[in-house]
Amino acid sequence: MATGAVRMAGKRYIWHGQAMPETVDAVVIGGGHHGLVAAATLADAGWDVVLLEAQPDVGGAVRSAELFPGYVSDLFSAFYPMSAVSPVIGALGLEDHGLSWTHAPTVLAHPSGPDDEHAAVLYRDPARTAAHLAEADPRDGQTWLRLVEQWQQLKPHLLDTLFTPFPPVTGPAGLLRALGGRATLDLARFLLLPVRRMATELFHAEPGRLLLSGNAMHADIPPDAAGSGMFGWLMSMLAQDVGFPVPVGGAGMLAQAMAARARASGVAVRVGDAVTRIGVRHGRVHDVTTVGGTTLRVRRAVIADVAATSLYGDLLPPDTLPTRLLRAMERFDWDPPVVKLNWALDGPIPWHAGGAHGAGTVHLGADADGIVIWMADLSAGRLPTTPFALLGQMTTADPTRSPAGTESAWAYTHLPRGTTADEPAELLAQRMEDMVEAHAPGFRERVSGRHLQRPSDLFAADANLVNGALGGGTNQIHQQLFLRPVPGTGRPETVIRGLYLGSAAAHPGGSVHGACGANAARAALADHGWAGPVRRLSTSALLTAIYGRGRSAR
Repeated sequence: MATGAVRMAGKRYIWHGQAMPETVDAVVIGGGHHGLVAAATLADAGWDVVLLEAQPDVGGAVRSAELFPGYVSDLFSAFYPMSAVSPVIGALGLEDHGLSWTHAPTVLAHPSGPDDEHAAVLYRDPARTAAHLAEADPRDGQTWLRLVEQWQQLKPHLLDTLFTPFPPVTGPAGLLRALGGRATLDLARFLLLPVRRMATELFHAEPGRLLLSGNAMHADIPPDAAGSGMFGWLMSMLAQDVGFPVPVGGAGMLAQAMAARARASGVAVRVGDAVTRIGVRHGRVHDVTTVGGTTLRVRRAVIADVAATSLYGDLLPPDTLPTRLLRAMERFDWDPPVVKLNWALDGPIPWHAGGAHGAGTVHLGADADGIVIWMADLSAGRLPTTPFALLGQMTTADPTRSPAGTESAWAYTHLPRGTTADEPAELLAQRMEDMVEAHAPGFRERVSGRHLQRPSDLFAADANLVNGALGGGTNQIHQQLFLRPVPGTGRPETVIRGLYLGSAAAHPGGSVHGACGANAARAALADHGWAGPVRRLSTSALLTAIYGRGRSAR
């Protein structure tokens, strides 16, 4: 055997009496949904791919468990409108790998307060939602239908803009063709509006403003900050278009279908072995090493479905990175930590507001003005007295989640940024439970199981959820597009050739859509001759021009 001449994925050869490190085309670090998408995309192109996941199972923040006997609880994410419209996830054909979707009778409800008997409700049928809003003001029903019509016109171009690598080309061009110059400028202003201003401009009564404002709080942008209106509008229109679907059997079924799809393409999925180091030689990725002592040499690419701070701060040798880039990463802005409660209930939640009974999602704890106060508390570092919470009624959405006549439910809210102690989390969880009881008298009597996930618990379960942040970094405009994760890094390429960031820390950011992983995989394929829909920029060279070179590459 010629020295160094033979290689084959999945096998080891003797090298002067020692085992040669296994060599593969690509290693994907992290088995969250972005990592699974990236691995399947590379394997579909004929590459041999190994995916390494630190946890005992894949899924990242798309996992479920039986926390209480007979009850399935979603541990992190739960409702998936972005998955439903994602061309990346749609192209995987996950239904052929065991995935089924289901919906609650109504999408969401938002009571204005504990004494609200009706709640603002978003129904599956746009006409029904419009009729509901028209009960408060006839003009608001017409406004809702106009928004739905606008969404259908803009949807293909906006989704193309959202899911393709930065800078997007075909999506904005399509918007310009569809709208013309003046209307495109009007749309740009509209999307940059704070949700508080957008709600006032659009709606005359409280229900429409509640739907828009509550949906905006699925991101971490303050309601008086630019861009929060865009998230409120986007989530509202997704809710009206595709609903808030859930996987039958639990969120983990989505991850398991992705893993089955990746394996069917030839991906070797290895769990329980965390990557501790990415080796770099002459400015190019060379190998990865795991905590178990395995070293994998890499011929073509490493896709990192990991937190940006972990990639640049822990996995790469510091002397391979420019000092300016390391300093920029020190300014990386996390979204606020999450406190989450999971419940097993021996009956449905006894809502005072009738419209909340059939809703899969309930926005709870504040009207439109109260949301501003809640977010101001978080911004000022104060523990909110009355938190705003997102609550999921999972058996209402999927009857397989718990025995007939019961409910598997959860709710989550946020702590101020920088809060890491467990005591404030436990106090906030108590306040959240008090709030549910105020909106649903008798709620506590129906709780047969209670499980608290503090920020430290979330972080321990998934290293990408740093200090309990679920979004991979703030959604605010100062860390989006070409500013994510730091200025100039809007694409998945990095200053290390052959290394690509494929997590929610990259554009387009958080939510379960798979675009971050797909964009990273396509960039890797483009570097090796694959002809994508848009010719890529020489991003590694551009980043080197912005930030310089690491000491070892000089």
